[in-house]
Amino acid sequence: MITRLLNKVFRRSHSAGRPPTVVGKGGHNIRHEHISQAARRTTATLQEHGYLAFVVGGAVRDLLLGVQPKDFDVATNATPEQVHALFRRSRIIGRRFRLVHVMFGGETIEVSTFRGGHDEHAGTDEHGRILRDNVWGTQEEDARRRDFTVNALFFDPQREEVWDWHGGVTDLKARRLRMIGDPIKRYREDPVRMLRAARLSAKLGLNIDRPTSAPIRELAPLLRNVPEARLFDELVKLLMSGQAAQCLRALHAEGLDRDLLPQLDAALREPVSERFILAALANTDQRITEDKPVSPTFLLAALLWPQVFKAWQAAEAAGERPVPALLEAMNVALDGQAKKLPIPRRFDAGMKEIWLLQPRFLQRNGQRPMRLLENPRFRAAYDFFRLRAEAGETEMEVADWWEDFQNANPVDRESLLVTESTGSASPRRRRRRRGPRRDGAGEGAA
Repeated sequence: MITRLLNKVFRRSHSAGRPPTVVGKGGHNIRHEHISQAARRTTATLQEHGYLAFVVGGAVRDLLLGVQPKDFDVATNATPEQVHALFRRSRIIGRRFRLVHVMFGGETIEVSTFRGGHDEHAGTDEHGRILRDNVWGTQEEDARRRDFTVNALFFDPQREEVWDWHGGVTDLKARRLRMIGDPIKRYREDPVRMLRAARLSAKLGLNIDRPTSAPIRELAPLLRNVPEARLFDELVKLLMSGQAAQCLRALHAEGLDRDLLPQLDAALREPVSERFILAALANTDQRITEDKPVSPTFLLAALLWPQVFKAWQAAEAAGERPVPALLEAMNVALDGQAKKLPIPRRFDAGMKEIWLLQPRFLQRNGQRPMRLLENPRFRAAYDFFRLRAEAGETEMEVADWWEDFQNANPVDRESLLVTESTGSASPRRRRRRRGPRRDGAGEGAA
């Protein structure tokens, strides 16, 4: 009884402003069992102790669209210290804005305290970008500070209610992505919201409404003021969204790719390069759909490859030997990328390995094929080589040979080796594959 009374008080006094639209379980498709047990236990424990607690943001949005989320976040009016005190297996993380990680078995629920509005408390730079917004607030303020209406949705698993502060449920039904507040001001506060608009519209099949999309092209240069690490994280989210091809097209259409992948525009104007890039994106999207391992290293290597290949050809034409020419080309491409958004070293090492293995696929005599087959990056490099062959950049016959060689038994492998004198393999009937490997070994090895 006391808990119910406290909850009623909180439900009435959570905000002095306009109350939210509360959609009961008859008005939406989310059910108690759609929420992970860990998230249900987290919200239930907080509510039993008199706090407001909701599953929030992307998980609610995805469930309303019929998509099962990969994780669940919780928002509450309890402070991090209060949350931490209620859960034995929990820890407070973060310095700029503190969160609580609550652990249940192998699942971790991220719990955030409602955050306050920007106007009174937040500092901004000369472009309007928010620098400090680390204040607690009400649920209404927390909803208002979120970027899009479809992300400002709260779900109470116990009552199976959706709390909608800004018309997000209506926007989802209309397949519309709409900014909360004035789009120009909100993009200036955080330019990364422009990238999120492109990613969410492509990933979820939402149309960006005109007032939300209109300022993007003009304000795109504001991305240069965002810390590089944050920009790179957003780029990886885009590439790993499962809709990378559509996301990239959306970025390109809005002029946002110039400050992320400055060499991409020229690559997409070349038919062979365009086919290669789109095939790499589509292959990764399919692997994500099939829940196979993927690596951003593979896609980053693919997106920069047209520039590497072009510089490689130019260096060879100038008389440089193949491997030194390739090394020089790799440095040219990475230096060009670094002028806008440097690739972290943990990724560029893997990219270089995939690139450096490409000329070795042309060496099919002696012990070289066996040594290449034993290389830890072989599968990723082979998938990369095959995509190049399918795009028309190298010979499909060589890609087919490697498909046969890696799947052959030791005796057949010996007969496949190309002799130095004839330059051809021993004749045999060969199985031919069309398309990159789908067994989960390629990109996951990247």
